[in-house]
Amino acid sequence: MAARRAVGAALRAHDEEAEREARRRVQTTKVALGERGTPWWHQTDTERRARWLAGLAALDGEWGQE
Repeated sequence: MAARRAVGAALRAHDEEAEREARRRVQTTKVALGERGTPWWHQTDTERRARWLAGLAALDGEWGQE
């Protein structure tokens, strides 16, 4: 939700660079959760866990930067 809130804040501020970054974070999160890309139910437990960990690694250090 933090990334989605960041999209809204960037839109209100008319900050295109911040909007792009926030949308990238939304995309990363949705892929990690299986909402985009290969559906989570088509993956093994190991594949799902690997996707979650990759998503967390990609977002690591971004928490609290809003």
